[in-house]
Amino acid sequence: MSDRKKREPDDKEALRLAETTDVSPNQAKDLMRKHGKDSAKVEKEAKNFKAEG
Repeated sequence: MSDRKKREPDDKEALRLAETTDVSPNQAKDLMRKHGKDSAKVEKEAKNFKAEG
């Protein structure tokens, strides 16, 4: 696993995800911690999260 996938999500990454998927920055960070840094996978999970919530 690369270092990028292991490290804590930063505010810039979380904010980008939050803006593109309409979840909160804190929710975005939680999703990134849970699903890793794979952008496509995290965005899909964020959209599913928003649809369910």
